[in-house]
Amino acid sequence: MKVFPLILTGLLCCTAFAELPLTGGHTTTKQTGTAAFSQPAANLPLMKRVDFSVGNSFFRNPWVIAPSSTTARDGLGPLFNTNGCQNCHIRDGRGHAPLDAEDDAMSMLIRLSVTPKTDAERTQQQLYGPLPEPNYGGQLQDRAIPGVDAEGRIEVEWRPREFEYPDGQRVTLRAPDFRITELAYGPFHEEFEQSARIAPQMIGLGLLEQIPEAAILANADPDDANNDGISGRANRVWDVSEQRTVLGRFGWKAGMPTLRQQNAGAFNGDIGITSELFEADDCTTAQMDCRNAPSGDTAPEKELQNDVLDAVTFYTQHLAVPIQRQAQSESVLNGRATFTELGCEACHVSTFSTPVMPTLPALSEQTFHPFTDLLLHDMGEELADHRAEFLADGREWRTPPLWGLGYLMEVNDQIALLHDGRAQSLEAAILWHGGEAKDSRDAFVNLTAKDRQSLLDFLNSL
Repeated sequence: MKVFPLILTGLLCCTAFAELPLTGGHTTTKQTGTAAFSQPAANLPLMKRVDFSVGNSFFRNPWVIAPSSTTARDGLGPLFNTNGCQNCHIRDGRGHAPLDAEDDAMSMLIRLSVTPKTDAERTQQQLYGPLPEPNYGGQLQDRAIPGVDAEGRIEVEWRPREFEYPDGQRVTLRAPDFRITELAYGPFHEEFEQSARIAPQMIGLGLLEQIPEAAILANADPDDANNDGISGRANRVWDVSEQRTVLGRFGWKAGMPTLRQQNAGAFNGDIGITSELFEADDCTTAQMDCRNAPSGDTAPEKELQNDVLDAVTFYTQHLAVPIQRQAQSESVLNGRATFTELGCEACHVSTFSTPVMPTLPALSEQTFHPFTDLLLHDMGEELADHRAEFLADGREWRTPPLWGLGYLMEVNDQIALLHDGRAQSLEAAILWHGGEAKDSRDAFVNLTAKDRQSLLDFLNSL
């Protein structure tokens, strides 16, 4: 086993872990507990760990209202959902939906849009993304700086649903009913659409970003030519920097092409911070108080200066994936075999590799195991949000990576899976699968209790 020296006090020793599964290739960390998702790539050199720490500081610390003496962090709002990235991506992990109507919606948001009616509007939606709601923009922002009215309040009612297996075992699921109340800028458009989204975990994103496009498209089968019932397809989205349509990789519907754009978009929509990619606050013509609020722009750059955006992007590219645990236990091995037999790997593809990348050496030539294909799949009517995003329709979602599932309780103290956080267990998430995943879900339901538990043990080992 090749061992690298411990290079920074307080950071995990960079070991190649040859005898253990390298879920994230040589970026994999052995860290457990609450910090399991917050470690730098294990093969990141010392000086690059300094860059990682700089990005972490801007990701973790709050932004403030302009004007401020803290010019590197001012410009919060005028409308926003939170004042810092870490508030949504809790310990670099997942967000969650409110528990009830009185709970806060800090780590989730509601996307807004209107249904395109004309050919021109449909073309615009496919090329540039959803059409914003006229009074409220592209997402509901439920907080605001003094002197500006927050757009509204997100509430949820959970409706229990009992599920019974053929062997009599019962599971209680919950279906959300999201409502937006206390609207400050008039009613929604009569054709408005909404989609609840919890913040996803942050680990391994740099590896996913560097998967060659050809490797992703090799798994696409939009016409189901092989007749297996799985017809994954790529989303094609607008790259703001390149001013052209490219492959989508990030977000619940693969609506973002790069981590840099994903980060800049989150700063803009969630925190109200402008950048060279998103130059204006999400203030509509109905929101004059928002439009007239002070700005944190620092000429010639916007509120999010390019070096800060680059630092945050470096940080999000190099968050390590924690190692698979108990990989050789009998139950986990049986569960891994069952995972394949049920056809789960048709969407949750286990293995990819990155090419040679001189500018990102820690991510270069890594073989890793994310269990995603980064493609869109029809997940059935019960998970549908009926809201298109570029080429993704209202029933399609990008396959989420499965790495890190077994660490969720350690990192976030709760489990909130699927796009709206409805699934409070891995079992519940499987039972909500429909559409292209229905046959695999039904096969899971018809397993013996022991075999179902083995499959869950495998997922919890990741």
